[in-house]
Amino acid sequence: MAAVPGARRRSNAVGAVLRLGLLGAVLGTARTAVYFREQFLDGGGWQKRWVSSESRPDLGTFQLSAGKFYGDPVRDSGLQTSENSKFYAISSRFKPFSNKGKTLVIQYTVKHEQKIDCGGGYVKIFSSDLDQKNLSGASPYYIMFGPDICGSETKKVHVILNYKNKLHPIKKPIRCKVDGYTHLYTLIIRPDQTYEVKIDNEVAALGNLEDDLDFLPPRKINDPAVKKPSDWDDRAHIDDPNDIKPEGEWKPRQIDNPDYRGIWPHPQIDNPHYSPDCNIYSYENIGAIGLDIWQVRAGTIFDNFLITDDEDYAEDFGDETWGETKDPEKEMNIRQAEEEQHRQRVTEEENFEQWFKKKREGKSESQKDRIMKSPVEKEEL
Repeated sequence: MAAVPGARRRSNAVGAVLRLGLLGAVLGTARTAVYFREQFLDGGGWQKRWVSSESRPDLGTFQLSAGKFYGDPVRDSGLQTSENSKFYAISSRFKPFSNKGKTLVIQYTVKHEQKIDCGGGYVKIFSSDLDQKNLSGASPYYIMFGPDICGSETKKVHVILNYKNKLHPIKKPIRCKVDGYTHLYTLIIRPDQTYEVKIDNEVAALGNLEDDLDFLPPRKINDPAVKKPSDWDDRAHIDDPNDIKPEGEWKPRQIDNPDYRGIWPHPQIDNPHYSPDCNIYSYENIGAIGLDIWQVRAGTIFDNFLITDDEDYAEDFGDETWGETKDPEKEMNIRQAEEEQHRQRVTEEENFEQWFKKKREGKSESQKDRIMKSPVEKEEL
């Protein structure tokens, strides 16, 4: 007896849930704290866990969808933006925690199947006192992380951390993915004040928080008591004194400056305003995650949210979710594209045949008219 396709899909989804549950049981009981995990595997149940903002009447609405192409219709279902040129704001709450002395991992998947032209795909992490019903761009947040695309210039991954109520963006550029497929984004913040950004479980950027974000004043500053010597020549080239001015516009050619001593190195001293802070990385009462974005063209799908203290668990979770459906997703998209091309060719051929038939019939009618108008031609014919 042939298997029923719907039953097979449900069986695959159930198997995936069991595998992920086993994964959480194996790792979670030993050392992992999973603060938040959302995969939207229970149909409409997500509406009880997520709160849509009412901060303005014209906010866009989210719907549960796997999109036009996917690897699995259940496992790839997530929150999808559904209206063009709209602001979106939605959030979910979890038991508050502090990452002091522990690693913090924030991970989720994003799929811009609409080939987004301008819009955000990032998430925000909030304190437990977030007013979910009034979530907006003005709501204070701890961390903002994820892709942002607008035009040909803005295609970057945001990493913005709140330190003493001031937002600090990362200084190094991180390019995001710009195709229409699902991608896995991971931010890791460690107690040693290092960080790591991964895309599709591959390292995209890493460094030290203090070095790559302007949290603190610089450790060293120029010594204000020291000035550059008056005889210090830092001109690499000078006018050639032997060059002769010709008729018309003229500039003397340049030669190496024989007195060039290089750029003057201003002596450095310890910055009296610098004070190290070994708690830049930590936050208290982390208690909500949300989407607060603007999109010109809707269709983005957010899925597989995870907040944990275990890097290995997050990587395995990514492999068990995004990793297992990414290839079937691409295959389905390619197959749909090929089918669409075939339909277009068939339609073009049918249109051409209809046009040619009308052309031939019109030509035949024209010949009959000429014969009826000319008796001589008719008789000869």
